[in-house]
Amino acid sequence: MSLSRTESLGHGHNGTVATQRRPFRWPALLTDNGKGIAYGGDYNPDQWPEEVWADDIRLMTRAGVNTVALAIFSWDRIQPAEDRWDFGWLDRVIDMLGSAGIAVDLATATAAAPLWLYAEHPEVLPVERNGDVVNPGSRQSWSPTSPVFRRYAVELCTRLASRYGSNPFVTAWHVNNEYGWNNRYDYSSDSQRAFQRWCERRYSTIGALNDAWGTSFWSQEISRFADVTLPRHMGGDNMVNPGQQLDFERFGSDALKEFYKAERDAVESVCPDKPLTTNFMISTDQCAMDYADWSDEVDFVSNDHYFTPGESHMDELLCSDSLVDSIALGKPWYLMENSTSAVQWKPVNSRKRSGELMRDALAHVAMGADAINFFQWRQSRFGAEAFHSSMLPHAGEDSKIFRDVCALGETLKVLSSAGLQGSELVPSRSAILFDADCEWATRSATLPSTRLSHWHDARTWYRAFLDSSRRADLIPLRADWTGYDTIVLPTMLLLSSADADRVRRFVHDGGHVIVGYATGIADERFHVALGGYPGMLRSLLGIRSEEFNVLGDVDGEPSRIYLSNGFSAALWANVVTSVDDRADVLATYHGPEAVRWDLEGVPAIVRNTYGRGATYYIGCDLGRDDISRFIDQAVDRDPCGRGANIVHTVRTGRDAVFDFYFNRCSEPVSLRIGNVELLAKGRVESGLGSDDYRIGENGYLITRSTR
Repeated sequence: MSLSRTESLGHGHNGTVATQRRPFRWPALLTDNGKGIAYGGDYNPDQWPEEVWADDIRLMTRAGVNTVALAIFSWDRIQPAEDRWDFGWLDRVIDMLGSAGIAVDLATATAAAPLWLYAEHPEVLPVERNGDVVNPGSRQSWSPTSPVFRRYAVELCTRLASRYGSNPFVTAWHVNNEYGWNNRYDYSSDSQRAFQRWCERRYSTIGALNDAWGTSFWSQEISRFADVTLPRHMGGDNMVNPGQQLDFERFGSDALKEFYKAERDAVESVCPDKPLTTNFMISTDQCAMDYADWSDEVDFVSNDHYFTPGESHMDELLCSDSLVDSIALGKPWYLMENSTSAVQWKPVNSRKRSGELMRDALAHVAMGADAINFFQWRQSRFGAEAFHSSMLPHAGEDSKIFRDVCALGETLKVLSSAGLQGSELVPSRSAILFDADCEWATRSATLPSTRLSHWHDARTWYRAFLDSSRRADLIPLRADWTGYDTIVLPTMLLLSSADADRVRRFVHDGGHVIVGYATGIADERFHVALGGYPGMLRSLLGIRSEEFNVLGDVDGEPSRIYLSNGFSAALWANVVTSVDDRADVLATYHGPEAVRWDLEGVPAIVRNTYGRGATYYIGCDLGRDDISRFIDQAVDRDPCGRGANIVHTVRTGRDAVFDFYFNRCSEPVSLRIGNVELLAKGRVESGLGSDDYRIGENGYLITRSTR
């Protein structure tokens, strides 16, 4: 489709041009040809007596497991004391797994350090924003900027690579685990010194830093980089300098990335011929890292995804996976973790209902995953995750979950035999842009509203496209947009001049751009654009806005405002004061609420032509239903014809095309397909004709046709 789906040279989160990403390398299985869809999960044999291991492998074989991630939290078993190492147990379990045809994705085991290390070196512990030390006892209780901790971690990586680098059963390296889960924000002395060095590399001169942070406000000017501080707790109002806070977010992502690279390079210096990855945490309720930036540093993209309970379950999975696929440049990606049923770390831990385990796993495959893995293989009897579901639950093999796990294994074998592995997801014609900087910026406490969320707005647009019987891709801002007809900028608060130019060129060359209400308000330094909103996009959009009319629960004031086309907003309405002659006003604010807010007749949605393309400016927040209706009116591409309740994705390989159909609603839906090979189905009934099907709730249908 575009350069971004092959070898990206896009822009990193700090505005600099990213280096050429690492070549794509996929881990082999222990099959005759090394190919097939990988299936398995985290395996923690050190939690169990060795006599259990043989039974584990018997049941793995029965379930169709062909890979496991091993030793993720095993540092203390590998190195019981600073001067003592024990690899014997790991030798034995790797040999048992490999002999059974189960490949090992071997972890560096650095995610959770042993207690003896903390006792000897308490200075490696991270510090929270209020000054409290993060104590040992959980995972990732270490500072990524600690040179002491890095030394111990790199030694462990080197020893593991030296011992297992040539082991034929170890086919990939799993570096650390979920970076940033417990140490994303570190306010230690090591972190402050590292932040000072990061700032000096980024800005070169102290004057440039002062200008970027706007330190002339509130007497914050800095005379030397050694005086740079971290944005620690600053009192009850929490009004941190937004430019400083944004750079601290960027620094935190970079600091953990540099730690990952140190581990990766230690392994690779000894074992250069096997692919390496680390598991991202991409879902639309979190943005731990700038994963688009991180993706340049892995051989294949891996992600952990846990379902969102409720009616958005399926849609959120597809939305998150779309970003993963784009970050992977369209290459197959690895689902490193998901859950067979309930987790244990949410306030309400909903279980998966009948059909959802299979449906979710195959939906990940439909969105480009060539590996389906769970946390974890055998459910723990003790510890913080004892009530986290697993492939082999507390109830044992005579259980619904294990039967579903076995059924999934059989289905993945069918798809592997059909040649699905290695095929790539066909992109859509519309794209929704996502950027980590914009998400971090919307978390600032100094904005006109603290209810902004770039992530959630992107998800709402994604779901609205599905509601309109279309599917959009969710892609990083830095991606190449070639091949798309339409792009959407949802709540992209920050926009650099370079990216504003990219938007203008895209429209000038014939593209369509939809710009959301809180987009382009400030640049990448968090400096507000002057002359009216939305800054550098005003001439492109043909409008000028002077104020934000923020709605909410204010006594006596309307909490919602209506538009002349029947749409409504409940958060934000821009006060547009001028519209170019060439632009068309598609909707205005209208009604008693608009009169109350002095907005009667003020433009709310404006279309403008620019070059060979067109722009749509939406000056207020719209609900999902209204966005879907707007898409029906504004997006030229015809809907897919399958209806809003059917999600249809396509993966193409060298010799075949694979079509996936999923029911995204709670009622059965009808589907007619042509004369193709049926590979798999679930909760599906045949209709009146041979090509007619009724797909029930949580149902799916997968077909293949030859090229």
